[in-house]
Amino acid sequence: MTPASERRWLRTPSDDRPARFAYGADYNPEQWPREVWKEDVRLMREAGVTVVSVAIFSWARLQPAEDRWDFGWLDEVLDLLHSNGIAVDLATATASPPPWLTTLHPEILPVTRTGETLSQGARQHWRPTSPVFREYALRLVEAMASRYADHPALVAWHISNELGCHNIYDYSDDAARAFRDWLRTRYGTLDELNRAWATSFWSQYYGEWEQIQPPRLAASHANPTQQLDFKRFSSDALKDYLRAERDVLRRITPDVPVTTNFMVMGETKGMNYPDWADEIDFVSNDHYTHPGPQRLDELSFSAALTHSIAHGNPWFLMEHSTSAVNWQTVNVAKTPGELARDSLLHVAHGADAVCFFQWRQSAAGAEKYHSAMVPHAGADSEVFRGVAALGRTLHELTPVTGSVRQPARAALVYDWDSWWAVERDSQPTSLLRYRQEALDWYSAFLALGVRVDVVTTAADLTGYDFVAAPVLHVVPKDLAGRLDAYVRGGGHLVTTYYSGVVDENDHVHLGGYPGALRELLGIRIEEFGPLLEDAEVRLDNGLTGTLWTDRIDLTDPEVTVLARYGTGDQAGRPALTRRVLADGGSASYVSTRLGTQLSGVLATLLDGAGVVSELPAGARGRVEATVRTDGSHAYWFLVNRTDESVAFDAVDGEALTGPAPDARGGLVLPAREVAVLRVEAGATPFGRDA
Repeated sequence: MTPASERRWLRTPSDDRPARFAYGADYNPEQWPREVWKEDVRLMREAGVTVVSVAIFSWARLQPAEDRWDFGWLDEVLDLLHSNGIAVDLATATASPPPWLTTLHPEILPVTRTGETLSQGARQHWRPTSPVFREYALRLVEAMASRYADHPALVAWHISNELGCHNIYDYSDDAARAFRDWLRTRYGTLDELNRAWATSFWSQYYGEWEQIQPPRLAASHANPTQQLDFKRFSSDALKDYLRAERDVLRRITPDVPVTTNFMVMGETKGMNYPDWADEIDFVSNDHYTHPGPQRLDELSFSAALTHSIAHGNPWFLMEHSTSAVNWQTVNVAKTPGELARDSLLHVAHGADAVCFFQWRQSAAGAEKYHSAMVPHAGADSEVFRGVAALGRTLHELTPVTGSVRQPARAALVYDWDSWWAVERDSQPTSLLRYRQEALDWYSAFLALGVRVDVVTTAADLTGYDFVAAPVLHVVPKDLAGRLDAYVRGGGHLVTTYYSGVVDENDHVHLGGYPGALRELLGIRIEEFGPLLEDAEVRLDNGLTGTLWTDRIDLTDPEVTVLARYGTGDQAGRPALTRRVLADGGSASYVSTRLGTQLSGVLATLLDGAGVVSELPAGARGRVEATVRTDGSHAYWFLVNRTDESVAFDAVDGEALTGPAPDARGGLVLPAREVAVLRVEAGATPFGRDA
């Protein structure tokens, strides 16, 4: 990625005003008659919109037939936007091939695991490895880049849209050929592939590369390493396509930054975004919340993970919703204050751009009930008034632009390989949800009011006092060595059940579980003890465990038992352990799923690491504190997570937005509101050094 210091944040070259937050939406003028366009830009100016993403799903309008092009309407739109001071993040329009292309070349359509060919009529109906699709798509990219290279509205390129959202896994013959090429690069020889895939099991030995297929529907469970490699390949295949579009754009418009919108949210796991991040100039993310008790926790978790994926650089919130979406089982509208709070929580975690899907709510089509900046009710609506108010708030926060999220003392490790591996078939339990376990740990940090970074396994952990790595299932030798060095260097690590079990090839580390982490933790487990769906066990500290138990034997005298099982097959055996090394580091193990009860266990472990909350006691769990810094100042975002006001007795700092401290230094943060306080770098608003 281009370093933040070397790029202008989505600003036209002629714009010499101070840096500010980018604010806007996907804009789809082709859905509306021309007379609406002028009203659109008038309302954009009223709302404080500075940038819009255009032409995302416009291929069929731009190229209505193989030998016919129509750029006139897009020329008009870009000219109109520029004349009103609105910048354009221009999409390459390749997200969905037009009907003429799928009719002419049905071989570009994806094929499912069970052999069905997907049809046109929705979106993303193309194979990531199709040479035919790539030829037509890159021809469009070339035409777009050549035509708009010098347009004064253009500030960034938006490659495709949500790559992999619907077509990450394709099992076609194109995919099979590309998979074999990928495997040749990864393994070099068939002997090495056969070793890695353990093909001596079930007579799967491969004597020729052409014998290898994607893990299509089979008579029983497909080879587990083949399945894991196919997930890696599928992510890499889309990454390779991303590079292809990017290379065309960089050749023609080398000074225009390139991005694509990730989907770091929910159960979207097919794309290994940390691996993609260096392929683009700045990271963009789409995020939509899901109803439930962890709704805001998940938003914060995803934003923190996006910050890590962006290597700490400011990033672009490309899509989120002003209110309800259209694709959940029940699509609940946001309550007053949530539009701004959701947006500003992303900003707190490093976003320097806030955009929505979409500008004007569609009157027809599959997403007509998805909210927008201008709803069906029009500008005379609470939604639009909230949109305009957020625009003013982002203007007030101009000093924050370009600052970076201040590192926390604690980190939570998130690993794509482990996510892919533990939710595959043939596991000790099919009930384990990797992201949910990670989110439960994140929720526990929030409940304690402790800031935490969400990092990948590639991150340098040495700067953290405390690291949580739940369900770190895939642990190659080098990662095991780094974790051991971290603890021996004085760091404090906690991991959980089903961690350290396999290497990068999904081969079990023999000798007892938790495999690669066994000696570091000072424990040995001979056999897993997963629980049936409705079963639970009691611990002697009063907590209840579900999903999993382990038959733990202590192998090191430095291990302390923090809790034992009180019921179940493991009654009397250790459930929670902590090994303290002579140099002060520690390695702890949690052998059952504690869910919402984790905060008490985490508090004990954090205390042992000397990590405490920076928030006053009365605000912990009710307010999330996140800090951005520019080196001279720290910007404290205080986000009220509740539907009730929260009072602070003594607060210092200049309020950039939201309620300000009163004459006595007190501050009342209303329900669902956000206050941003500016203090000197290294200080807190609560009278203690950070």
